[in-house]
Amino acid sequence: MSIAYWCVLIAAALPYIWVFIAQRSGERYNAHDPRGWQAKQSGRSLRAHAAHLNGFEAFPAFAAGVVLAQLAGVAPHLVNQLAVAFVIFRVLHGLFYVADKPPLRSLTWLLGLLCALALIALAALKAN
Repeated sequence: MSIAYWCVLIAAALPYIWVFIAQRSGERYNAHDPRGWQAKQSGRSLRAHAAHLNGFEAFPAFAAGVVLAQLAGVAPHLVNQLAVAFVIFRVLHGLFYVADKPPLRSLTWLLGLLCALALIALAALKAN
């Protein structure tokens, strides 16, 4: 199960990678007014910031799914596989977001969501 836990750590850190890219992609970053600075950005910086926010949105369902699946006794290899797949899809999602590839971004977003939902559903099924 430790692989899934490492995946939770990676998924928790991913939004910070995207915001780092956002800060380095636009005009010179203003730490005195980060929200005002970001509101003025466009292009790659804006997309990287959106990936940052989306990473925070995706994280709770995934983390809950891993914990619930573990508590319900879902087979560890299955939890690990879904967790690794989630992380891969989320990395790709961010890369496609920054690269301005909307169809691929949407596909990887959906696949990541399905991994998180599968973890929760497997936990629910196992608990019955």
